[in-house]
Amino acid sequence: MKKLKVSVIGATGYTGRELVKILMNHPNIELVYLTSSTYAGKNMAEIFPEFRNKLDHELINLDLEVVSRDSGLVFTALPHTVSIEIVPELCKKGVKVVDLSADYRLKDSAVYKEWYKKEHNQFSKGLLDKAVYGLPEIYLDKIKESSLVANPGCYPTSIILGIAPLLKHHLIKPEGIIIDSKSGTTGAGRKLSLGLHFSECNENFKAYKLVKHNHIPEVEQELSAIYFKGDDYKQGERAIKVCFTPHLLPINRGILSTCYLTLKAPTEEGDILEIYQKFYQNAPFVRIFGPPSLPEIKFVVGTNYCDIGFSIDKRVNKLKVISVIDNLLKGAAGQAVQNMNIMSGFPETLGLDFR
Repeated sequence: MKKLKVSVIGATGYTGRELVKILMNHPNIELVYLTSSTYAGKNMAEIFPEFRNKLDHELINLDLEVVSRDSGLVFTALPHTVSIEIVPELCKKGVKVVDLSADYRLKDSAVYKEWYKKEHNQFSKGLLDKAVYGLPEIYLDKIKESSLVANPGCYPTSIILGIAPLLKHHLIKPEGIIIDSKSGTTGAGRKLSLGLHFSECNENFKAYKLVKHNHIPEVEQELSAIYFKGDDYKQGERAIKVCFTPHLLPINRGILSTCYLTLKAPTEEGDILEIYQKFYQNAPFVRIFGPPSLPEIKFVVGTNYCDIGFSIDKRVNKLKVISVIDNLLKGAAGQAVQNMNIMSGFPETLGLDFR
């Protein structure tokens, strides 16, 4: 079988590094170019010693003409707002793209501008309808036919997978959804930041961005589309609003989201478990925990799994859902490769069986 030629733009961030780790061992992939504006001219193993004797690949400055000419699919693992200029050029050349930034997740360019303080140009704006939101458990068929996939954010992945079956079956009220999420420090990226220094994070636990986290519109967009039946939902109309509070854990990786939901009618835990199991019966990377078992971060670190558990608090008529992922894998690089597999006609789990 002829291998798919793949390049990674932004290979030296946390997500880019995880992508390279997966792709170098993927049986159907030939790694072509790894780009880095910071480390161009150096070998990947020089920057990350774990690649020594495993990968001999020189990092290059981005040359879109060269990358698009020699690649069948490109991962863009760049900071938010940077892919706006790059992705259209790749798409013009007929290259398939999995973009790991937020630049093509939001369908409404005005909403994107409000939350990311950047305006789409005429070319990138034209791709918003073409881009498929890359959550395979929800949009599998669309991803199969897509040439541009917007890889979901880490918090949204854990939240949407935890809530989607309940909204689809209208078991919960769309109002008053409260989400409390906790993430390891790699979720903030590899750039230098005082708040991410060891002495600031160690033996500490804190909330941040209490009312204006960038993932809020992404979560609301997707939950609204699920509840209001996709095509019947128009952006900005009848939109679900969530109360979302993120927290920083003193660990490297992992996300645990607790979702507080109001049941529309008295429901038994067995019925909810059955709904989850049926909804995700063909989803190889979702594992459902029946009460009283609950997932933990350590169960998913180093894997592409999303583990989901729940319990009903009948005293206050609340359903509490726990959803955990590895923010660098199911929340980023692992899910991106999962999307690549689907786009390329490969088995969905290929190259993602880490343990």
